[in-house]
Amino acid sequence: MPPRPRRSVLYVPAVNAKALAKLPALDADAVIVDCEDAVAPESKAEARAALATLPRPRGELVIRVNGPATEWFADDMAAAIGVRPDAILVPKVDHPADLRAAVDGFAELDEPPRLWAMIETPKAILNIREIAEFCANPGNRADCFVLGTNDLAKDLGLRGPARQILRPALLQVLIAVRAAGLDLIDGVYNDFSDAAGFAAECADGAALGFDGKSLIHPAQIEVANAAFSPTAAEAALARAVAAAFALPENAGRGVIALGGKMIERLHLAQAERLLARANLPISPLAGEMSPQAPVGGSADMSPRKDPAP
Repeated sequence: MPPRPRRSVLYVPAVNAKALAKLPALDADAVIVDCEDAVAPESKAEARAALATLPRPRGELVIRVNGPATEWFADDMAAAIGVRPDAILVPKVDHPADLRAAVDGFAELDEPPRLWAMIETPKAILNIREIAEFCANPGNRADCFVLGTNDLAKDLGLRGPARQILRPALLQVLIAVRAAGLDLIDGVYNDFSDAAGFAAECADGAALGFDGKSLIHPAQIEVANAAFSPTAAEAALARAVAAAFALPENAGRGVIALGGKMIERLHLAQAERLLARANLPISPLAGEMSPQAPVGGSADMSPRKDPAP
């Protein structure tokens, strides 16, 4: 399926009627309606009932069910499927088998939802390659991973700055997910009153290559959308690359010259993905550079001096 912007992914408790009513007005790229951690055991039935009257958000609608090992999983899956969400998020995924139960639940559906997987335990980190390979199978309908950094830090017993300590594990997940051709959403930032800290962590996640950020408050949406969107210069360069490859004289070419630099098809794919991720037009805007004009690039879009073999 084509790339979708997932810069901002907001958690909303399924039992918070006031917050749910605001979904259509929010600019989040995706909303996760949570039936798991945000709902106490005695309120699980109430959460499932609330799904039946969910207002549709502007972006993707994702339902986080309770895990396959819980007593609530089957009922959660039935209620979630009935809402026809864009995706169902399975938490506490330790092995591919944890996702198989959800995939089997889609078997009889004409238009099943997509599958999202939550990576939040030490076992998941150890098994991330196998989990990602399972999700890479198109028949399993998976297209996104979400990091649960709070649970991971808790299970590891971290007492220091979790972000830095977790960095090797985050990169391990990123490598496996990218090898599978899927998306990866960064974990939450717990202090929604700390705007500067949140912005810094968003910038760090974008630099690492994540597709977006998990959010716990609507006030975080705008910052996340900006952090995981290309700058104006990056977008203009991406459009110039796309326009250059679209010229008739460049049809079928694997490598072309643009602004005195060598541009490969891999840069075209990167440009198209970058624009699609931010829901931006691919055609040059008024006043932007033409394909023949000199082009300067950011670190992400700068071509190598020599084409790859």
